[in-house]
Amino acid sequence: MKYNGKWALITGASAGIGATFARSYAARGANIILVARREDRLKDLAGELEKAHGVKTRILAADLSEPSAPQMIFDALSAEGTPVDILVNNAGFGMPGAYTENDWAQHRAFLELMVTSYAQMTRHFLPGMLERDFGRIIQVASLAGLVPGSAGHTLYGPSKAFLVSFAQSIAAECDGMGVHSTALCPGFTYSEFHDVNNTRGLVSQLPKYMFMEAEPVVEGAIEAVENKRAVYVPGAWNKFAAWLARTLPRSVAERMVKNQSARFRKKQS
Repeated sequence: MKYNGKWALITGASAGIGATFARSYAARGANIILVARREDRLKDLAGELEKAHGVKTRILAADLSEPSAPQMIFDALSAEGTPVDILVNNAGFGMPGAYTENDWAQHRAFLELMVTSYAQMTRHFLPGMLERDFGRIIQVASLAGLVPGSAGHTLYGPSKAFLVSFAQSIAAECDGMGVHSTALCPGFTYSEFHDVNNTRGLVSQLPKYMFMEAEPVVEGAIEAVENKRAVYVPGAWNKFAAWLARTLPRSVAERMVKNQSARFRKKQS
């Protein structure tokens, strides 16, 4: 699929999966709108994309945990007449520890970023896609949204479960209208995510077969949204884990997750 002349907006684009989405869509001819907090990194990436692929780029430095950020992004792009044909909601972070170890201000910011901003960005840009009879929306969820919740990272799994259901609902509402919606549900992926939330040492103890590079995750997601797959799980191990959680009795799946997370916490202590 080529996207020459289309505009792709990617949040959390300064590193990891977000930057890989930017490179993959630019390689397919799309102009790229980069959104993240770290403007210096966005400038470097924009220069790389323009030089390598001859595409146009636009940078918007924004913190999507701030309630005003999605409206600011929409207003800025609307004012200059830049359409968004492809939306990749990817910005995010994790909060290790038990629920009571973080105060409500942190939880509020987490939910604002991981749930509200995804829903609001979609609401802003979906009408234009429907008017143009073309749109691709990828919500970067997680394997954690498909399995029972675990102790620690208490809101992470629930926020990702919301995105899975949200993507499915948008896909159903837009069926036959030229707009495709997909929830990408990766497992462990090599990126800065674990460095930012200070869990790099812990996850480094996991078997290597549980990890994927960002590129195959992203390439699979782009193919999945083109093929109208509302939920996409990349990688054999992740597919197996998702299947297991879906197939086992809920009580058994919950116990397995509980035991696994307990072993994980022991390694951390």
